[in-house]
Amino acid sequence: MCKVSDLHMPGAMCSILANEEVMTTDGTKDGPVGLARGLTHYGDADFSLYLRRSFMQAMGYSRELLAQPIIGIIDTGSDFNNCHRHFPELIDAVKRGVLVAGGLPMAFPTISLGEVFQHPTSLMFRNLMSIDTEEMVRAQPMDAVVMVGGCDKTVPAQLMGAASADVPAIQLLAGPMMPSSFRGERLGACTDCRRFWGQFRAGKVSGEQIHEIEANLATTAGTCAVMGTASTMASIAEALGMCLPGTAAIPAVHADRLRAGEASGRRAVELARHPIRPSQIITEKSVENALRVLLAIGGSTNAIIHLTAIAGRRGIKITLQQLNRLSDTTPVIVDLKPTGLHYMSDLHAAGGIGAVLRELKPLLNLECMTVAGETLGERLSREIPWVDRSIVRPLAEPYQSEGGLVGLFGSLAPGGAILKRSAADPALFEKEGRAVVFTSLEDLAARIDAPDLDVTPDDFMIMQNAGPKSGTGMPEAGYLPIPSKLARAGVKDMVRMSDARMSGTAYGTIVLHITPESAAGGPLAMVRDGDRIRLSVKNRRVDLLVDDAELARRQTAWRAPAARPARGYAQLYMDHVLQATDGCDFDFLRG
Repeated sequence: MCKVSDLHMPGAMCSILANEEVMTTDGTKDGPVGLARGLTHYGDADFSLYLRRSFMQAMGYSRELLAQPIIGIIDTGSDFNNCHRHFPELIDAVKRGVLVAGGLPMAFPTISLGEVFQHPTSLMFRNLMSIDTEEMVRAQPMDAVVMVGGCDKTVPAQLMGAASADVPAIQLLAGPMMPSSFRGERLGACTDCRRFWGQFRAGKVSGEQIHEIEANLATTAGTCAVMGTASTMASIAEALGMCLPGTAAIPAVHADRLRAGEASGRRAVELARHPIRPSQIITEKSVENALRVLLAIGGSTNAIIHLTAIAGRRGIKITLQQLNRLSDTTPVIVDLKPTGLHYMSDLHAAGGIGAVLRELKPLLNLECMTVAGETLGERLSREIPWVDRSIVRPLAEPYQSEGGLVGLFGSLAPGGAILKRSAADPALFEKEGRAVVFTSLEDLAARIDAPDLDVTPDDFMIMQNAGPKSGTGMPEAGYLPIPSKLARAGVKDMVRMSDARMSGTAYGTIVLHITPESAAGGPLAMVRDGDRIRLSVKNRRVDLLVDDAELARRQTAWRAPAARPARGYAQLYMDHVLQATDGCDFDFLRG
Protein backbone atom coordinates (compact mmCIF):
# COMPACT_ATOMS: atom_id res chain seq x y z
CA MET A 1 0.00 0.00 0.00
CA CYS A 2 1.40 3.40 -0.89
CA LYS A 3 0.50 7.00 -0.23
CA VAL A 4 0.54 10.14 -2.35
CA SER A 5 3.78 11.15 -0.62
CA ASP A 6 5.46 8.01 -1.97
CA LEU A 7 4.69 8.70 -5.61
CA HIS A 8 7.82 10.78 -6.26
CA MET A 9 9.92 7.67 -5.63
CA PRO A 10 11.10 5.61 -8.64
CA GLY A 11 8.87 2.61 -9.28
CA ALA A 12 6.03 3.76 -7.03
CA MET A 13 3.00 2.64 -9.05
CA CYS A 14 -0.31 2.12 -7.28
CA SER A 15 -3.93 3.19 -7.25
CA ILE A 16 -4.35 6.61 -5.64
CA LEU A 17 -8.03 6.87 -4.96
CA ALA A 18 -8.23 3.66 -2.95
CA ASN A 19 -5.64 4.68 -0.39
CA GLU A 20 -5.57 8.43 0.16
CA GLU A 21 -8.21 8.77 2.86
CA VAL A 22 -8.68 10.33 6.28
CA MET A 23 -11.08 9.41 9.05
CA THR A 24 -13.95 11.69 10.03
CA THR A 25 -14.90 12.39 13.62
CA ASP A 26 -17.54 9.62 13.50
CA GLY A 27 -14.98 7.05 12.33
CA THR A 28 -16.06 6.86 8.69
CA LYS A 29 -13.72 7.25 5.73
CA ASP A 30 -13.64 10.70 4.17
CA GLY A 31 -12.29 9.82 0.73
CA PRO A 32 -9.20 11.05 -1.13
CA VAL A 33 -7.25 13.97 0.34
CA GLY A 34 -4.72 16.57 -0.73
CA LEU A 35 -3.79 16.60 -4.37
CA ALA A 36 -5.70 13.34 -4.86
CA ARG A 37 -9.00 15.06 -4.08
CA GLY A 38 -11.30 15.80 -7.01
CA LEU A 39 -8.95 14.81 -9.80
CA THR A 40 -9.38 16.35 -13.23
CA HIS A 41 -10.89 13.78 -15.60
CA TYR A 42 -8.40 12.48 -18.15
CA GLY A 43 -9.54 8.87 -18.06
CA ASP A 44 -6.53 7.79 -15.97
CA ALA A 45 -6.49 8.73 -12.28
CA ASP A 46 -2.78 8.06 -11.80
CA PHE A 47 -1.95 10.22 -14.81
CA SER A 48 -4.22 12.99 -13.46
CA LEU A 49 -2.33 13.12 -10.18
CA TYR A 50 1.04 12.84 -11.94
CA LEU A 51 0.14 15.84 -14.12
CA ARG A 52 -1.23 17.80 -11.16
CA ARG A 53 1.94 17.25 -9.14
CA SER A 54 4.05 18.26 -12.12
CA PHE A 55 2.22 21.56 -12.52
CA MET A 56 2.34 22.21 -8.78
CA GLN A 57 6.10 21.74 -8.82
CA ALA A 58 6.24 24.36 -11.55
CA MET A 59 5.24 26.80 -8.81
CA GLY A 60 8.29 25.84 -6.74
CA TYR A 61 6.71 23.61 -4.10
CA SER A 62 8.80 20.81 -2.63
CA ARG A 63 7.60 17.21 -2.89
CA GLU A 64 7.41 17.05 0.89
CA LEU A 65 5.07 20.04 1.07
CA LEU A 66 2.89 18.66 -1.71
CA ALA A 67 2.24 15.60 0.45
CA GLN A 68 0.60 17.70 3.20
CA PRO A 69 -3.11 18.47 3.64
CA ILE A 70 -4.17 21.32 1.36
CA ILE A 71 -5.88 24.31 2.94
CA GLY A 72 -7.70 26.61 0.56
CA ILE A 73 -7.76 30.29 1.51
CA ILE A 74 -10.43 32.40 -0.17
CA ASP A 75 -9.16 35.87 -1.01
CA THR A 76 -11.94 38.40 -1.58
CA GLY A 77 -9.66 41.40 -1.80
CA SER A 78 -10.41 43.95 -4.52
CA ASP A 79 -9.58 47.53 -5.40
CA PHE A 80 -13.37 48.02 -5.29
CA ASN A 81 -13.60 46.85 -1.69
CA ASN A 82 -12.17 49.21 0.91
CA CYS A 83 -13.24 46.87 3.74
CA HIS A 84 -10.75 44.26 2.52
CA ARG A 85 -7.69 46.38 1.78
CA HIS A 86 -5.70 44.69 4.58
CA PHE A 87 -6.24 41.19 3.20
CA PRO A 88 -2.73 40.63 1.81
CA GLU A 89 -1.34 40.86 5.34
CA LEU A 90 -4.23 38.88 6.84
CA ILE A 91 -3.89 36.08 4.31
CA ASP A 92 -0.14 35.91 4.98
CA ALA A 93 -1.03 35.32 8.64
CA VAL A 94 -3.36 32.45 7.65
CA LYS A 95 -0.59 30.92 5.56
CA ARG A 96 1.79 31.09 8.54
CA GLY A 97 -0.68 29.18 10.65
CA VAL A 98 -1.19 26.53 7.97
CA LEU A 99 2.54 25.99 7.49
CA VAL A 100 3.24 25.83 11.22
CA ALA A 101 0.58 23.11 11.56
CA GLY A 102 2.00 21.07 8.68
CA GLY A 103 -0.38 21.99 5.85
CA LEU A 104 -0.03 23.45 2.37
CA PRO A 105 -1.80 26.86 2.07
CA MET A 106 -3.31 27.62 -1.33
CA ALA A 107 -4.93 31.05 -1.71
CA PHE A 108 -7.41 31.59 -4.50
CA PRO A 109 -9.80 34.39 -5.47
CA THR A 110 -13.55 34.58 -5.69
CA ILE A 111 -15.58 37.61 -6.62
CA SER A 112 -15.59 40.45 -4.10
CA LEU A 113 -18.63 42.45 -3.06
CA GLY A 114 -17.74 45.99 -2.01
CA GLU A 115 -20.98 47.26 -0.51
CA VAL A 116 -21.01 50.77 -1.99
CA PHE A 117 -19.55 49.84 -5.38
CA GLN A 118 -22.08 47.36 -6.86
CA HIS A 119 -24.93 48.47 -9.10
CA PRO A 120 -27.82 48.21 -8.53
CA THR A 121 -27.05 46.68 -5.11
CA SER A 122 -24.67 44.12 -3.65
CA LEU A 123 -27.50 41.81 -2.52
CA MET A 124 -28.18 40.99 -6.15
CA PHE A 125 -24.69 39.46 -6.38
CA ARG A 126 -24.66 37.66 -3.02
CA ASN A 127 -26.05 34.50 -4.59
CA LEU A 128 -23.50 34.70 -7.40
CA MET A 129 -20.71 34.92 -4.84
CA SER A 130 -22.16 31.96 -2.95
CA ILE A 131 -22.13 29.92 -6.16
CA ASP A 132 -18.54 31.00 -6.85
CA THR A 133 -17.54 29.99 -3.31
CA GLU A 134 -19.32 26.63 -3.41
CA GLU A 135 -18.10 25.63 -6.85
CA MET A 136 -14.47 26.63 -6.36
CA VAL A 137 -14.29 24.85 -3.01
CA ARG A 138 -15.71 21.73 -4.62
CA ALA A 139 -13.76 21.93 -7.88
CA GLN A 140 -10.27 22.49 -6.45
CA PRO A 141 -8.37 20.02 -4.28
CA MET A 142 -8.59 21.23 -0.70
CA ASP A 143 -9.14 19.36 2.55
CA ALA A 144 -10.39 22.42 4.41
CA VAL A 145 -10.91 26.09 3.59
CA VAL A 146 -10.46 29.40 5.39
CA MET A 147 -12.97 31.90 4.02
CA VAL A 148 -11.64 35.43 4.43
CA GLY A 149 -14.33 38.08 4.13
CA GLY A 150 -16.17 40.83 5.91
CA CYS A 151 -18.03 43.34 3.76
CA ASP A 152 -21.83 43.11 4.14
CA LYS A 153 -22.88 40.42 1.65
CA THR A 154 -19.53 38.62 1.64
CA VAL A 155 -19.90 36.66 4.88
CA PRO A 156 -23.42 35.41 4.13
CA ALA A 157 -22.34 34.45 0.61
CA GLN A 158 -19.37 32.51 1.96
CA LEU A 159 -21.43 30.79 4.66
CA MET A 160 -24.09 29.88 2.09
CA GLY A 161 -21.43 28.42 -0.20
CA ALA A 162 -19.77 26.55 2.66
CA ALA A 163 -23.09 25.13 3.83
CA SER A 164 -23.73 23.77 0.33
CA ALA A 165 -20.20 22.50 -0.41
CA ASP A 166 -19.94 20.96 3.10
CA VAL A 167 -16.14 20.90 3.09
CA PRO A 168 -14.58 21.71 6.52
CA ALA A 169 -14.54 25.51 6.63
CA ILE A 170 -13.59 28.36 8.95
CA GLN A 171 -14.89 31.91 8.54
CA LEU A 172 -12.18 34.52 9.12
CA LEU A 173 -13.70 37.99 9.45
CA ALA A 174 -12.19 41.21 8.13
CA GLY A 175 -12.92 43.00 11.40
CA PRO A 176 -14.46 46.45 11.90
CA MET A 177 -12.86 49.84 11.27
CA MET A 178 -11.65 51.98 14.10
CA PRO A 179 -13.72 55.14 14.67
CA SER A 180 -12.24 58.53 13.79
CA SER A 181 -13.17 62.00 15.02
CA PHE A 182 -14.78 65.19 13.80
CA ARG A 183 -14.26 68.37 15.83
CA GLY A 184 -14.03 66.51 19.12
CA GLU A 185 -16.80 63.98 18.36
CA ARG A 186 -16.21 60.27 17.67
CA LEU A 187 -17.14 59.43 14.13
CA GLY A 188 -17.57 56.09 12.38
CA ALA A 189 -19.09 54.61 9.27
CA CYS A 190 -21.84 54.46 8.73
CA THR A 191 -24.53 55.41 11.25
CA ASP A 192 -22.78 58.75 11.71
CA CYS A 193 -22.69 59.28 7.96
CA ARG A 194 -26.49 59.05 7.87
CA ARG A 195 -26.88 61.33 10.88
CA PHE A 196 -24.71 64.05 9.39
CA TRP A 197 -26.25 63.65 5.94
CA GLY A 198 -29.66 64.21 7.53
CA GLN A 199 -28.31 67.36 9.16
CA PHE A 200 -26.88 68.48 5.83
CA ARG A 201 -30.27 67.99 4.15
CA ALA A 202 -31.85 69.95 6.98
CA GLY A 203 -29.42 72.84 6.43
CA LYS A 204 -27.71 72.36 9.79
CA VAL A 205 -24.34 71.25 8.35
CA SER A 206 -22.60 73.28 5.67
CA GLY A 207 -21.17 72.00 2.40
CA GLU A 208 -17.65 72.59 3.71
CA GLN A 209 -18.40 70.61 6.87
CA ILE A 210 -19.95 67.67 5.00
CA HIS A 211 -16.77 67.37 2.93
CA GLU A 212 -14.70 67.35 6.11
CA ILE A 213 -16.97 64.68 7.59
CA GLU A 214 -16.75 62.66 4.37
CA ALA A 215 -12.97 62.53 4.73
CA ASN A 216 -13.17 61.30 8.33
CA LEU A 217 -15.94 58.70 8.25
CA ALA A 218 -13.84 55.74 7.12
CA THR A 219 -10.14 56.10 7.86
CA THR A 220 -8.91 52.51 8.37
CA ALA A 221 -9.32 49.14 6.73
CA GLY A 222 -12.26 47.06 7.86
CA THR A 223 -16.03 46.96 7.86
CA CYS A 224 -18.37 49.63 9.26
CA ALA A 225 -17.50 50.57 12.82
CA VAL A 226 -21.05 50.12 14.15
CA MET A 227 -23.46 47.18 14.46
CA GLY A 228 -24.37 47.35 10.78
CA THR A 229 -24.86 44.34 8.53
CA ALA A 230 -21.16 43.42 8.35
CA SER A 231 -20.68 43.43 12.12
CA THR A 232 -24.01 41.67 12.61
CA MET A 233 -23.01 38.88 10.23
CA ALA A 234 -19.62 38.58 11.93
CA SER A 235 -21.45 38.18 15.24
CA ILE A 236 -23.78 35.60 13.70
CA ALA A 237 -20.81 33.65 12.30
CA GLU A 238 -19.40 33.37 15.82
CA ALA A 239 -22.81 32.52 17.30
CA LEU A 240 -23.26 29.75 14.72
CA GLY A 241 -19.84 28.38 15.60
CA MET A 242 -18.36 28.95 12.12
CA CYS A 243 -15.47 31.19 13.20
CA LEU A 244 -13.00 30.78 16.04
CA PRO A 245 -14.22 31.95 19.46
CA GLY A 246 -13.57 35.60 20.24
CA THR A 247 -12.72 36.65 16.69
CA ALA A 248 -15.88 38.43 15.47
CA ALA A 249 -15.27 41.88 16.94
CA ILE A 250 -11.47 42.26 16.70
CA PRO A 251 -10.75 45.51 14.81
CA ALA A 252 -9.29 45.07 11.34
CA VAL A 253 -6.09 46.94 12.21
CA HIS A 254 -5.50 45.24 15.59
CA ALA A 255 -2.61 42.79 15.92
CA ASP A 256 -5.11 40.30 17.34
CA ARG A 257 -6.76 40.19 13.91
CA LEU A 258 -3.53 38.80 12.44
CA ARG A 259 -3.23 36.35 15.31
CA ALA A 260 -6.81 35.27 14.56
CA GLY A 261 -5.72 34.64 10.98
CA GLU A 262 -2.79 32.52 12.09
CA ALA A 263 -4.97 30.56 14.52
CA SER A 264 -7.58 29.99 11.80
CA GLY A 265 -4.88 28.57 9.52
CA ARG A 266 -3.67 26.20 12.24
CA ARG A 267 -7.18 25.07 13.05
CA ALA A 268 -7.96 24.46 9.37
CA VAL A 269 -5.14 21.90 9.22
CA GLU A 270 -6.63 20.12 12.22
CA LEU A 271 -10.01 20.11 10.48
CA ALA A 272 -8.39 18.62 7.39
CA ARG A 273 -7.10 15.71 9.48
CA HIS A 274 -10.21 15.34 11.66
CA PRO A 275 -13.09 16.85 9.67
CA ILE A 276 -15.99 18.70 11.21
CA ARG A 277 -18.27 19.85 8.43
CA PRO A 278 -20.60 22.87 8.18
CA SER A 279 -23.54 20.46 8.22
CA GLN A 280 -22.48 19.44 11.75
CA ILE A 281 -22.27 23.08 12.87
CA ILE A 282 -25.16 24.81 11.07
CA THR A 283 -28.13 23.05 12.66
CA GLU A 284 -31.61 24.04 13.81
CA LYS A 285 -30.30 24.63 17.32
CA SER A 286 -27.26 26.69 16.29
CA VAL A 287 -29.46 28.77 13.97
CA GLU A 288 -31.72 29.46 16.95
CA ASN A 289 -28.64 30.56 18.92
CA ALA A 290 -27.73 32.90 16.08
CA LEU A 291 -31.22 34.39 16.09
CA ARG A 292 -30.92 35.01 19.84
CA VAL A 293 -27.63 36.84 19.32
CA LEU A 294 -29.07 38.84 16.41
CA LEU A 295 -31.89 40.04 18.66
CA ALA A 296 -29.66 40.73 21.68
CA ILE A 297 -27.17 42.87 19.76
CA GLY A 298 -29.82 44.99 18.02
CA GLY A 299 -28.49 43.66 14.74
CA SER A 300 -29.25 44.53 11.14
CA THR A 301 -32.58 43.77 9.47
CA ASN A 302 -30.54 42.39 6.57
CA ALA A 303 -29.31 39.61 8.82
CA ILE A 304 -32.71 37.90 8.93
CA ILE A 305 -32.59 37.60 5.13
CA HIS A 306 -29.01 36.30 5.20
CA LEU A 307 -29.48 33.87 8.09
CA THR A 308 -32.64 32.55 6.43
CA ALA A 309 -30.64 31.91 3.26
CA ILE A 310 -27.74 30.25 5.13
CA ALA A 311 -30.12 28.01 7.09
CA GLY A 312 -32.08 27.29 3.94
CA ARG A 313 -28.99 25.75 2.33
CA ARG A 314 -29.17 23.11 5.09
CA GLY A 315 -32.95 22.68 4.72
CA ILE A 316 -33.63 24.63 7.92
CA LYS A 317 -36.66 26.92 7.87
CA ILE A 318 -36.75 30.28 9.67
CA THR A 319 -40.10 32.02 10.03
CA LEU A 320 -41.02 35.48 11.27
CA GLN A 321 -43.32 33.79 13.79
CA GLN A 322 -40.23 32.06 15.20
CA LEU A 323 -38.40 35.40 15.23
CA ASN A 324 -41.22 36.99 17.21
CA ARG A 325 -41.29 34.15 19.73
CA LEU A 326 -37.57 34.54 20.36
CA SER A 327 -37.74 38.34 20.28
CA ASP A 328 -40.27 38.38 23.10
CA THR A 329 -37.81 36.58 25.38
CA THR A 330 -34.47 37.99 24.19
CA PRO A 331 -33.69 41.54 25.36
CA VAL A 332 -31.22 43.92 23.72
CA ILE A 333 -28.13 43.88 25.94
CA VAL A 334 -25.52 45.55 23.73
CA ASP A 335 -25.17 49.34 23.63
CA LEU A 336 -23.82 49.98 20.12
CA LYS A 337 -24.80 52.30 17.30
CA PRO A 338 -27.29 52.52 15.66
CA THR A 339 -29.25 51.20 18.66
CA GLY A 340 -26.97 52.72 21.31
CA LEU A 341 -23.87 54.91 21.56
CA HIS A 342 -20.73 52.80 21.15
CA TYR A 343 -18.66 51.20 18.37
CA MET A 344 -17.48 47.68 17.52
CA SER A 345 -13.98 48.39 18.82
CA ASP A 346 -15.61 49.14 22.18
CA LEU A 347 -17.41 45.79 22.08
CA HIS A 348 -14.11 44.01 21.43
CA ALA A 349 -12.53 45.72 24.43
CA ALA A 350 -15.61 44.92 26.52
CA GLY A 351 -15.34 41.17 25.96
CA GLY A 352 -16.64 40.69 22.43
CA ILE A 353 -19.40 38.32 21.36
CA GLY A 354 -18.20 35.92 24.05
CA ALA A 355 -19.51 38.36 26.66
CA VAL A 356 -22.86 38.45 24.87
CA LEU A 357 -23.01 34.66 24.70
CA ARG A 358 -22.25 34.36 28.40
CA GLU A 359 -25.17 36.64 29.26
CA LEU A 360 -27.47 34.70 26.93
CA LYS A 361 -26.27 31.32 28.24
CA PRO A 362 -29.58 30.42 29.95
CA LEU A 363 -31.36 30.90 26.59
CA LEU A 364 -28.88 29.08 24.35
CA ASN A 365 -28.50 25.52 23.05
CA LEU A 366 -25.13 24.74 24.62
CA GLU A 367 -24.63 21.34 22.99
CA CYS A 368 -24.03 22.89 19.54
CA MET A 369 -20.68 21.98 17.97
CA THR A 370 -18.31 24.75 16.86
CA VAL A 371 -15.52 24.91 14.31
CA ALA A 372 -13.07 24.94 17.23
CA GLY A 373 -13.94 21.31 17.91
CA GLU A 374 -15.79 21.99 21.14
CA THR A 375 -19.40 22.64 22.02
CA LEU A 376 -20.70 26.10 22.80
CA GLY A 377 -21.16 25.04 26.41
CA GLU A 378 -17.55 23.89 26.66
CA ARG A 379 -16.40 27.19 25.21
CA LEU A 380 -18.43 29.28 27.62
CA SER A 381 -17.32 27.27 30.63
CA ARG A 382 -13.77 28.50 30.01
CA GLU A 383 -14.53 32.13 29.17
CA ILE A 384 -12.96 34.86 31.30
CA PRO A 385 -15.92 36.32 33.19
CA TRP A 386 -14.96 40.04 33.05
CA VAL A 387 -17.18 42.27 30.96
CA ASP A 388 -17.56 46.03 30.57
CA ARG A 389 -21.12 46.65 31.74
CA SER A 390 -21.32 49.99 29.94
CA ILE A 391 -21.25 48.02 26.67
CA VAL A 392 -22.73 44.59 27.44
CA ARG A 393 -25.40 44.72 30.10
CA PRO A 394 -26.57 41.87 32.34
CA LEU A 395 -29.47 39.81 31.02
CA ALA A 396 -31.53 41.00 33.99
CA GLU A 397 -30.72 44.68 33.33
CA PRO A 398 -31.05 45.00 29.56
CA TYR A 399 -30.72 48.03 27.35
CA GLN A 400 -34.17 47.23 25.93
CA SER A 401 -36.53 44.61 27.32
CA GLU A 402 -37.39 43.01 23.96
CA GLY A 403 -35.34 41.88 20.97
CA GLY A 404 -34.20 44.36 18.35
CA LEU A 405 -36.29 42.98 15.47
CA VAL A 406 -39.98 42.16 15.15
CA GLY A 407 -41.97 40.51 12.38
CA LEU A 408 -45.22 42.14 11.27
CA PHE A 409 -48.20 40.64 9.45
CA GLY A 410 -51.57 41.94 8.28
CA SER A 411 -53.45 42.87 5.15
CA LEU A 412 -50.55 44.96 3.82
CA ALA A 413 -47.98 42.20 4.49
CA PRO A 414 -49.71 38.80 4.47
CA GLY A 415 -46.34 37.09 3.99
CA GLY A 416 -44.66 39.23 6.63
CA ALA A 417 -42.51 42.33 7.06
CA ILE A 418 -39.74 43.38 9.44
CA LEU A 419 -39.19 46.35 11.76
CA LYS A 420 -36.02 47.16 13.68
CA ARG A 421 -37.73 48.44 16.78
CA SER A 422 -34.47 48.87 18.68
CA ALA A 423 -33.54 51.71 16.28
CA ALA A 424 -37.02 53.20 15.94
CA ASP A 425 -39.14 55.75 17.79
CA PRO A 426 -41.60 53.95 20.13
CA ALA A 427 -43.93 56.93 19.88
CA LEU A 428 -44.70 55.81 16.32
CA PHE A 429 -45.33 52.13 17.09
CA GLU A 430 -49.12 52.41 17.50
CA LYS A 431 -50.26 54.76 14.79
CA GLU A 432 -52.60 55.26 11.86
CA GLY A 433 -51.58 57.50 8.99
CA ARG A 434 -52.27 58.66 5.46
CA ALA A 435 -50.26 57.04 2.66
CA VAL A 436 -47.93 59.17 0.57
CA VAL A 437 -46.93 56.83 -2.24
CA PHE A 438 -43.79 56.67 -4.38
CA THR A 439 -44.16 54.12 -7.17
CA SER A 440 -40.45 53.47 -7.75
CA LEU A 441 -36.93 54.52 -6.83
CA GLU A 442 -37.00 56.99 -9.71
CA ASP A 443 -40.26 58.49 -8.51
CA LEU A 444 -38.81 58.86 -5.00
CA ALA A 445 -35.70 60.60 -6.30
CA ALA A 446 -37.75 62.96 -8.47
CA ARG A 447 -40.28 64.09 -5.84
CA ILE A 448 -38.94 63.60 -2.31
CA ASP A 449 -37.61 67.15 -2.04
CA ALA A 450 -40.25 68.87 -4.14
CA PRO A 451 -41.54 71.97 -2.29
CA ASP A 452 -45.12 71.08 -3.24
CA LEU A 453 -44.95 67.47 -2.03
CA ASP A 454 -48.16 66.85 -0.06
CA VAL A 455 -46.69 65.32 3.10
CA THR A 456 -46.86 65.90 6.86
CA PRO A 457 -44.95 64.30 9.77
CA ASP A 458 -48.00 62.15 10.58
CA ASP A 459 -48.15 60.58 7.12
CA PHE A 460 -46.80 57.14 6.19
CA MET A 461 -44.35 57.32 3.30
CA ILE A 462 -44.75 54.27 1.05
CA MET A 463 -42.37 53.08 -1.66
CA GLN A 464 -43.36 50.40 -4.16
CA ASN A 465 -41.42 48.25 -6.63
CA ALA A 466 -38.11 47.90 -4.80
CA GLY A 467 -38.29 44.20 -3.85
CA PRO A 468 -36.32 41.17 -5.06
CA LYS A 469 -38.08 40.88 -8.44
CA SER A 470 -38.43 44.59 -9.12
CA GLY A 471 -35.37 44.70 -11.35
CA THR A 472 -33.52 46.83 -8.79
CA GLY A 473 -32.24 43.89 -6.71
CA MET A 474 -34.00 44.90 -3.45
CA PRO A 475 -31.69 47.83 -2.63
CA GLU A 476 -31.07 49.48 0.74
CA ALA A 477 -33.49 52.22 -0.25
CA GLY A 478 -36.05 51.48 2.46
CA TYR A 479 -34.43 54.23 4.51
CA LEU A 480 -36.51 56.81 2.68
CA PRO A 481 -35.05 60.23 3.45
CA ILE A 482 -37.18 62.65 5.41
CA PRO A 483 -38.50 65.17 2.82
CA SER A 484 -36.25 68.19 2.98
CA LYS A 485 -39.06 70.58 3.88
CA LEU A 486 -39.88 68.40 6.92
CA ALA A 487 -36.22 67.91 7.81
CA ARG A 488 -35.71 71.65 7.83
CA ALA A 489 -38.67 71.92 10.17
CA GLY A 490 -36.97 69.57 12.62
CA VAL A 491 -38.66 66.24 11.78
CA LYS A 492 -36.20 63.39 12.51
CA ASP A 493 -38.39 60.30 12.10
CA MET A 494 -41.66 59.26 10.52
CA VAL A 495 -43.18 55.95 9.47
CA ARG A 496 -41.80 54.61 6.20
CA MET A 497 -42.78 51.34 4.47
CA SER A 498 -41.51 49.42 1.46
CA ASP A 499 -40.53 46.06 0.01
CA ALA A 500 -36.90 47.23 -0.02
CA ARG A 501 -34.15 46.78 2.58
CA MET A 502 -32.22 49.30 4.65
CA SER A 503 -28.63 49.40 5.77
CA GLY A 504 -27.88 47.86 9.13
CA THR A 505 -26.32 51.19 10.05
CA ALA A 506 -29.62 53.04 9.52
CA TYR A 507 -32.26 53.95 12.08
CA GLY A 508 -35.89 55.06 12.11
CA THR A 509 -39.42 53.65 12.21
CA ILE A 510 -39.18 51.76 8.96
CA VAL A 511 -41.21 48.72 7.89
CA LEU A 512 -39.21 46.66 5.40
CA HIS A 513 -39.23 43.46 3.31
CA ILE A 514 -43.02 43.65 2.83
CA THR A 515 -44.04 40.31 1.32
CA PRO A 516 -45.38 39.58 -1.25
CA GLU A 517 -43.57 42.44 -2.95
CA SER A 518 -45.12 45.02 -5.26
CA ALA A 519 -43.63 43.57 -8.44
CA ALA A 520 -45.32 40.24 -7.64
CA GLY A 521 -48.71 41.91 -7.22
CA GLY A 522 -48.69 41.99 -3.43
CA PRO A 523 -51.02 44.32 -1.49
CA LEU A 524 -48.27 46.96 -1.32
CA ALA A 525 -48.75 47.48 -5.06
CA MET A 526 -52.40 48.39 -4.46
CA VAL A 527 -51.73 51.30 -2.07
CA ARG A 528 -52.76 54.72 -3.38
CA ASP A 529 -52.13 58.26 -2.12
CA GLY A 530 -54.56 59.07 0.68
CA ASP A 531 -55.22 55.48 1.79
CA ARG A 532 -55.19 54.91 5.53
CA ILE A 533 -52.71 52.44 7.02
CA ARG A 534 -52.54 51.20 10.61
CA LEU A 535 -49.31 50.11 12.27
CA SER A 536 -49.40 48.21 15.56
CA VAL A 537 -46.09 46.86 16.77
CA LYS A 538 -47.84 45.58 19.89
CA ASN A 539 -50.19 43.43 17.80
CA ARG A 540 -47.50 42.65 15.19
CA ARG A 541 -49.67 44.06 12.42
CA VAL A 542 -49.58 46.45 9.49
CA ASP A 543 -52.92 46.84 7.75
CA LEU A 544 -54.19 48.65 4.66
CA LEU A 545 -57.56 50.15 5.64
CA VAL A 546 -59.26 49.85 2.25
CA ASP A 547 -62.44 47.82 1.78
CA ASP A 548 -62.26 44.47 0.02
CA ALA A 549 -64.30 45.53 -2.99
CA GLU A 550 -62.00 48.45 -3.75
CA LEU A 551 -58.92 46.27 -3.30
CA ALA A 552 -60.40 43.67 -5.66
CA ARG A 553 -61.01 46.38 -8.26
CA ARG A 554 -57.42 47.61 -7.97
CA GLN A 555 -56.10 44.06 -8.15
CA THR A 556 -58.02 43.45 -11.37
CA ALA A 557 -56.66 46.66 -12.89
CA TRP A 558 -53.09 46.07 -11.72
CA ARG A 559 -50.40 45.34 -14.28
CA ALA A 560 -46.88 44.26 -13.46
CA PRO A 561 -44.33 47.01 -14.07
CA ALA A 562 -42.50 46.77 -17.36
CA ALA A 563 -39.57 44.40 -17.05
CA ARG A 564 -36.17 46.03 -17.02
CA PRO A 565 -33.82 44.72 -19.71
CA ALA A 566 -31.90 41.72 -18.40
CA ARG A 567 -29.42 39.18 -19.69
CA GLY A 568 -26.86 36.81 -18.23
CA TYR A 569 -26.77 36.75 -14.45
CA ALA A 570 -29.44 39.45 -14.13
CA GLN A 571 -31.85 37.24 -16.05
CA LEU A 572 -30.94 34.21 -13.93
CA TYR A 573 -31.58 36.33 -10.83
CA MET A 574 -34.99 37.51 -12.04
CA ASP A 575 -36.05 34.00 -12.98
CA HIS A 576 -35.05 32.27 -9.75
CA VAL A 577 -34.82 34.69 -6.80
CA LEU A 578 -37.20 33.98 -3.93
CA GLN A 579 -38.98 36.44 -1.66
CA ALA A 580 -37.40 37.98 1.44
CA THR A 581 -39.08 35.44 3.72
CA ASP A 582 -37.04 32.74 1.94
CA GLY A 583 -33.82 34.72 2.21
CA CYS A 584 -33.81 35.98 -1.42
CA ASP A 585 -31.89 32.83 -2.33
CA PHE A 586 -32.29 31.07 -5.66
CA ASP A 587 -34.96 28.38 -5.71
CA PHE A 588 -32.54 25.78 -7.11
CA LEU A 589 -29.93 26.30 -4.34
CA ARG A 590 -32.11 25.59 -1.32
CA GLY A 591 -31.36 22.50 0.75
